[in-house]
Amino acid sequence: MKYTYLLINILTIFFPVVLSFDKRVAFAKSWKFIWPGMAITGLVFLFWDVLFTIYGVWSFNDKYIIGLKFFGLPLEEILFFLTVPFACIFIYACLNFYVKWQAGPAIARVISNLLIGLSVTLLILNYTKLYTVVTFGLLAVLVILLLYYFKPNWLSRFYMAYVVSLIPFYIVNGLLTSIPVVLYNDAQNMGVRVGTIPFEDHFYSLALLLMNVGFFEYFKNCKKLAV
Repeated sequence: MKYTYLLINILTIFFPVVLSFDKRVAFAKSWKFIWPGMAITGLVFLFWDVLFTIYGVWSFNDKYIIGLKFFGLPLEEILFFLTVPFACIFIYACLNFYVKWQAGPAIARVISNLLIGLSVTLLILNYTKLYTVVTFGLLAVLVILLLYYFKPNWLSRFYMAYVVSLIPFYIVNGLLTSIPVVLYNDAQNMGVRVGTIPFEDHFYSLALLLMNVGFFEYFKNCKKLAV
């Protein structure tokens, strides 16, 4: 069906938007802190998305998109970089409100260093594969900057939110890759899949969400300092 990818986007964002007006979390009040970071992060990832499409890292099944494209990207793919981060920041905000426990900074450092080590190793071993190189190169840079330069106090809570976000991740990406709406060129990735989802997708998503949450926290803190 031509509206398949569009429908997946709508379902991804439907409940987070509706539940944003819950009086306890009051996520709607935080929307103004989300948009700037989503715009900046979206531009970065859409730049890579255009290149990935040009160089055949992936393509889109015309049977499941409405056909409206910008710079070679379906409208639905552009919306993906809005709907998914919005939904995941909603998860992050809900966990911050309802779950008071968090892992200490030492655990966040361990997880971060493991991610850096994994990213650098896989990047070196798969330096000819564009999707793998960009995914793990970008993730390594982001984690290094956060861990050793910015040193945020929210990193452990982000990792917890990311683990929870894997539930909708497997639903959404599972649909996109099993229908399939998005077609991956295994010559440009490691060829390892979790079900139908390329291994790299987990870390591409991690980098996407890390940037969005980072900007969300930055703009939220700027507001607090200005008050």
